[in-house]
Formats: sequence, structure tokens, C-alpha cells
Amino acid sequence: MSDLAFTSGSAPGDGRDTAAETIGGQLPHYVSGAAFDPYAVERMTQAQERFYMASQWRMMWWKLRRHRVAVLSGAVLLTMYLSILVCEFLAPYGLDTRNTDFIFAPPQRVRVFSEGRLVAPFVYGFEYRLDMAKLERVYASNPRKHETIRFFCHGDEYQFWGFFRADLHLACPAHGGQLFLLGTDRLGRDLLSRMIYGARISLTVGLFGVAVSFTLGILIGGIAGYYGGWTDILIQRCIEVIQSFPHLPLWMALSAILPVSWSPLLVYVGITLILGMIEWTHLARAVRSKLLALREEDFCTAAVLMGARPARVIGRHLLPSFMSHLIASATLVVPGMILGETALSFLGLGLRPPMTSWGVLLNEAQNINVVALYPWLMLPVANVVITVLAFNFFGDGLRDAADPYH
Repeated sequence: MSDLAFTSGSAPGDGRDTAAETIGGQLPHYVSGAAFDPYAVERMTQAQERFYMASQWRMMWWKLRRHRVAVLSGAVLLTMYLSILVCEFLAPYGLDTRNTDFIFAPPQRVRVFSEGRLVAPFVYGFEYRLDMAKLERVYASNPRKHETIRFFCHGDEYQFWGFFRADLHLACPAHGGQLFLLGTDRLGRDLLSRMIYGARISLTVGLFGVAVSFTLGILIGGIAGYYGGWTDILIQRCIEVIQSFPHLPLWMALSAILPVSWSPLLVYVGITLILGMIEWTHLARAVRSKLLALREEDFCTAAVLMGARPARVIGRHLLPSFMSHLIASATLVVPGMILGETALSFLGLGLRPPMTSWGVLLNEAQNINVVALYPWLMLPVANVVITVLAFNFFGDGLRDAADPYH
């Protein structure tokens, strides 16, 4: 091994004469006086450090933001779920307020121009006559009767969430006037107000039903995937038997056994449990497939060797590793439960008055003659379609974002 002279102060290749650099036949060696930094070569920029040091949830959020349709759908769902907290305030009328002089009144159009001038929002007042030949009321708008819409006004009194009485509304009809933006039903009740109140029931049925199915899916799927063997075989055969039944007839059969004497609240709980106990099979299979793949990983084996019980291994180590996938899968289950409640209520086997849901509102549109004469009674279908599409689009975005590394 050759001897080298270790000197400091001059860098090699600085342009000096080669002969001058050679001292006694030995090559000089440059030594930097700067402090040693082990990350000098691989130092990341601030943007790179923000990306590589981000958590999985933050990376999911970044990927979800690029899915524009999913973000828009999430905003729609957030708005709808926030509205159910203050539906009494948003509805122009009370839930059971009847306007007996305006039965099956058509929707009124909001106007902001009068004689070429921009004015406060108003509607034309109604005038009606009885058509004795067709035995129906014929409504006509009166352009000379302007009824200005009032905002943040006092109207029908309500019990806010059952805690205290209030009468403040976002919009109210003019004094002595009417405000039927989506028409009225056979009892003269405002359809818009009832749709706003019905959203509270229809939207929460899906959430509570998913909570039930989520719990059952994690519990049963976790047992099948972790233990395997005959336990897995038995659970999978039970899941296949449940999935072989058509859902709607099974819902109808289970709903028919609910006692007629039950209160509306108990019926609501019963329908939620029925929907949740049928939809858990898909989540259980998703949990089972993930656990079968992860239970052989080193971190799981290490936890078992350290004496961790199966419940802790599943709940503390295995489930958190794919919880994002479960949340995305659960989001796609909610639309099916909303459709299930709507179908059961439409057929008269689900929720019943005085509870109001979108399915209960559609129950009044079963007669084709009613639909032909009063088509606005089918408007609750639009709420169901928008909600189901929003959940599907949002669930697709979450499913894509659940694996941010691809």
C-alpha cells in the first residue's frame, strides 16, 4: 500500500504545476475542514421532505383532491348532511302544516324581475277554480299579485330537535300569501318542507345501517381471516347462503314481521338493523381477504411471538393497515341502504307516517293517475338519485385514494 501525504488547504486539480504538487515523490491529499454531514449527498428539498414524510391519510387526501368528481360529490354530501341538523330552520313550513285551500297546488316560480326592474325575490299568488267536469282544482297564477319572499323571518313554530321551541325560518311566504316552490300534496302540505324533513330520516338510515354492517363485517370477517380452517369455511358458506337470497324480498319478509303496535322510533331502529344485518357480507369478505394476506407478515408473527392475543393482533396491528380500504368499501354500501329504505317505505313495509322520509313521500305517488295529474309528487326521486350518485362517485374516489402509493 503506497504512502500518501495528508495535507489540508489546497484542493486537487487547482491548476498548479504538477511538479510543484509532488513533494518527495508523494501525492498530496485534500481534507475539507467543514463539519461532516451524512445527508449532504441525499439532502431533500422542502417539497420533497413534505411528500416523503407525509402520513398515509395525508397522501390519501392529496390523491382524493385530484379526483374532481369525487370532491364535488363529497361537497354535495357534506351539504346534505349539514342541512339535516337545521332542517326546521331551512323548511318554509312546519312538517305537518296544512293549507287546505291549496290542495295539489303546482310549484310556484321564483322571480326577481318586475316590469324590467330587478326587485326582491317574489312569487305570483294563486287563484283557483273548481272544474266540475273533471272534479279537480284548476290553479292559475295572478301576475298582479306579487308576494315577496321574506328571509330570516318568523313563521310556523317548531320544536328544535325536541329541546326548545322556535319559529325562525330561512325563508317564509309573504304575510297572507303562499310559498310552494315544489307544490303541495293531497293534504295541502308543502312538498319542499317535507323533503327537507325527510332527508333527516333517509340519510341517517344509511349511516346507522353502515355502522351495524361495519361492526358485523369486521367481527365476523376478522375471525374467518385470522383463524382460517373450518372456521373460515363455515363462515364463508353462511355468507354465500345469505347472499343467495334476493335482497328486496328478504327485506320485505323481515319488515313484515315488525309489530304494527311499534312506535315510529322502534320501526326506524328495526328497519336500520334489518338493512345492516343483510349488507355486512361484502365487508366481511373484504376483511377476510385482507387478513389472510397480512397474517403471515413478519410484524404479525412478531406480535404473536411476543404474546399478543388474537383480539389485539387483529385490532391493533392488522385492521389499521387496511382501514382506508374498509372506509371506502363502507361508503359504497350506503347508497344500497338508502335505496332499500326508500323501496320498503314506497311499498308500505318500511317507515310509516307520522315519520317522514323520501320513501314515505313517494308512497303517495303510487297511483299512476296521481302522477299523471300531479307530476311534482315524484320530485323526491331526484333527491334519491342525487344522493346515490354522489355516494357512488365519492366512494370511487375514496377507493382510488385508499392506496396512495399507486
